[in-house]
Amino acid sequence: MEKIHSILQEVLEKVKPSKEDAKEMADLVKDFLKKIKSKLKASGAKAEVFVGGSFAKNTVIKKDEYDVDIFLRFDKKYKDAEISEMTKKLLGSAGEFKTIHGSRDYFKIPLRDDFFIELVPVAKVSTPEQSENITDLSYSHVKYVNKKVKTEKMLDEIRLAKAFCYATQCYGAESYINGFSGYALELLTYYHGGFLKFVKAMTKVKIGEKEVIDIEKHFKNKAQVLMDINESKLNSPVILIDPTHKHRNALAALSDETLLKFQKACSKFLKSPSVKSFDVQKTDLEKIEKDAAKNKFEYILIEARTEKQEGDVAGTKLLKFYNHLTGEIEKFFEIKKKGFNYNSKKSARYFFVVKSRGDIEISGPLVKDEDNVKAFEKVHSVYFTKKGRIFAKERVDFSVKGFMDMWKKKNSSRVKEMYISELKIV
Repeated sequence: MEKIHSILQEVLEKVKPSKEDAKEMADLVKDFLKKIKSKLKASGAKAEVFVGGSFAKNTVIKKDEYDVDIFLRFDKKYKDAEISEMTKKLLGSAGEFKTIHGSRDYFKIPLRDDFFIELVPVAKVSTPEQSENITDLSYSHVKYVNKKVKTEKMLDEIRLAKAFCYATQCYGAESYINGFSGYALELLTYYHGGFLKFVKAMTKVKIGEKEVIDIEKHFKNKAQVLMDINESKLNSPVILIDPTHKHRNALAALSDETLLKFQKACSKFLKSPSVKSFDVQKTDLEKIEKDAAKNKFEYILIEARTEKQEGDVAGTKLLKFYNHLTGEIEKFFEIKKKGFNYNSKKSARYFFVVKSRGDIEISGPLVKDEDNVKAFEKVHSVYFTKKGRIFAKERVDFSVKGFMDMWKKKNSSRVKEMYISELKIV
């Protein structure tokens, strides 16, 4: 335990922003708040400003790029459709900013190359149950965490949880990650009593058993949770009842696949704790390619690009296409290893290590479907029947790169339909 605590202390020194950087960011936020409040007052709009996210809860960790959530909490007299446009008008001549489209548009403003404000319009609600958008709950989330987490020690435990989750690429509720949100990590670390206890608890979760965590005991038992919460919110392996809104699962985005990946990282850390466990994991493509050649497998690296809005929208489209392409490749090759890496912009890279299936069986129409049987026979001169259906065998005499070239030509319209603007072998 002494060794682990020494490691964690070293990690904290690495992941906590320096005092100088923290002060500079705080000053930038302070100046921005002063300007936006002045514009808000001049506009006459009824709204209040508050800082949300990790900055408000003092759980920020070092990253290549920082986003600070600042919310404009509009009076409920305004229609939902109005508040994004009102926010945009407030920014007006405030300089460079980017509009992020969603259920409500919000705005990203650069304050320095690696530091951005995300200005988010929300509706002021009397109770969380009145919220129509997840961002309306941000105010309640900040209040709850700040009320419960009062010691610097627990803040450090949360920072460790976030840094570990970030390093294992399981941090984020976006559809292309399906992981842990920052708020969920804050709740889980607080509930379990620290980083190590959280990590140990996660390794014990059994996929398929729907573990329920209800910090404020809103429900009597698990059965009531499963009955009262919308079924669409119960797909995650862990159901974390939002303390501020009992009908919301704060871990609804978490997938079985991401949890399994996280559990593997947790088990490895507990077995052999190391500072390196908190370093962002990067895929060593050069090693993967060499290992593939050593085992006489084929390796291919593919880059896909979309013109969809960068972030959750682009990431989701690129992941969906990756999953589709995986299915297509699997028809002819046994996939030994694969990976998806989204660059948070408008492109992603996929790698595959494969082995040819040799001969594959192609399923045709039912024997009684005479017209389609004749069409099948024209394409496949050698065929056979099995259980009332016609089949043919085809030899996979092409490489995975050859397959991709053929597939791209044959499926160009399908590629466009899936919002992929460019597809190439790297």
